[in-house]
Amino acid sequence: MSVSTPAAPSPIPVVAQPVPSARRRWAALAVLMLPVLLVSVDNTALSFAVPSLARDLRPSGTQLLWIVDAYPLVLAGLLVAMGSVGDRIGRRRLLLIGAVGFAAVSGAAAFAPSAEWLIAARAALGFFGAMLMPATLSLLRNIFVDADERRKAIAIWASGFSGGAALGPIVGGWLLEHYEWGSIFLMAVPVLVPLLVLGPLLLPESKDPDPGPVDPVGIALAVLALGGLVFAVKAAGAGDSVGVVAVAALVGLGSGVAFVKRMLARPQPMLDVRLFSNRVFSGALATNLVAVFAFVGFIYFLSQHLQLVAGYSPMTAGWLMVPGLVVTIVCGLLAVRLVRRLTAAQVVVIGLLLNSAGYAVVALLGSEGSLVALLVGFVILSAGVGLAETISNDLALSAVPVEKAGAASAVSETAYEVGAVLGVAVLGSLLNMAFRTGVEVPAQLPADQASLAGETLAGAVEVAESWPGAVGEALLHSASTAFDHGVLLTSGLGVLLTAAMALVARRALR
Repeated sequence: MSVSTPAAPSPIPVVAQPVPSARRRWAALAVLMLPVLLVSVDNTALSFAVPSLARDLRPSGTQLLWIVDAYPLVLAGLLVAMGSVGDRIGRRRLLLIGAVGFAAVSGAAAFAPSAEWLIAARAALGFFGAMLMPATLSLLRNIFVDADERRKAIAIWASGFSGGAALGPIVGGWLLEHYEWGSIFLMAVPVLVPLLVLGPLLLPESKDPDPGPVDPVGIALAVLALGGLVFAVKAAGAGDSVGVVAVAALVGLGSGVAFVKRMLARPQPMLDVRLFSNRVFSGALATNLVAVFAFVGFIYFLSQHLQLVAGYSPMTAGWLMVPGLVVTIVCGLLAVRLVRRLTAAQVVVIGLLLNSAGYAVVALLGSEGSLVALLVGFVILSAGVGLAETISNDLALSAVPVEKAGAASAVSETAYEVGAVLGVAVLGSLLNMAFRTGVEVPAQLPADQASLAGETLAGAVEVAESWPGAVGEALLHSASTAFDHGVLLTSGLGVLLTAAMALVARRALR
């Protein structure tokens, strides 16, 4: 009697199986929220540390923008690559590697002796941060396969960014009132330790059964594309020559075009750019980018106004921003209920129009430094961000097959971080330009103090405090007025951009 030889088993795709227990699914989500909270707390807390570190390290206006932007710029350039690495080696494994590296570099950033050191440390944090964020969203996509459960989980995930943003000013304000600004970075250690302990126990490992290869040339092109464009924006805002701005812009645009062509030509691209042919996917990403652009740019301005113009302590300034940030969380959760009565496109459009309305309030009433107008505008804008960001993330993930969750989440996170980068780069550069052209430096100041006072608002406040009497008062008044007049430029751009995105979303997501 012959015995048939069994056929060789086909490779088993290592796509995470749904977690059978509801309790374990939500426990896994709680673990995934730790790095989300860390990143968002770090971002808003750092915004509140800007005045303190500006006084300590004395960066130029451009260096100050790079301190804020170096992290999200590197992170945005590497998210797609790290998404591909996670698809290949395992998303949980990549998450844990990133957590160890992020904690270690945070310690180095806390004791940075110069602006250049801090910029480099922020860039290194972006490298390890790129390992954290795609893994959280792609694991979530694999853990929650039921559409309703997934939408709730994504709403909670998105609210984690807002919750972290709300905690950031409070925690950061308390730390800054009791410790040096470096304590902001040391927060990473106690947050990431529970992730390293609980992650292996609660998070299922998952991979893409057919991942695209890691492409060093593609990674370099992606970083050059983003870096070139952001550098061009900052150079233009700093008043550099037209030639420098043009070269940086051409490098960015050329690298972007080369990246797309390379991805289309390769049989297994690091990023399947054909995903963008899906109108819903592309529209959701654009919505995410613009909403975050508006949100982060506003926070960059508001945090400095509260401390350096209005004169509040970091802790008090943090509490004043909490209502708007809490509204973001509430509206993010409310979005889940709204899509049962309205279409997803309608909820997104409402959110973007609220963004536009928030900036409109500031444009009409906030140019003279009205604190009420700024805070009311922030609350309105925050409501819109909560609605638009939650639904756009869900639409982006739902528009692709489950095995492409790593790539889709990486691209979605890239849109988020690019929005954060551009929000600070574009609106921050406009503010710097308005400040430098509007501030009147008293003739009595020596050359070094005049240069410091004319570069940034923090520098002007520091110099004004060293000159009691009429000279200091005149400088402080001129600096505050110049900074707040910059709101006309930033809020006008915010109104136009978010209103235009609402029209695009209405068509793309319909």
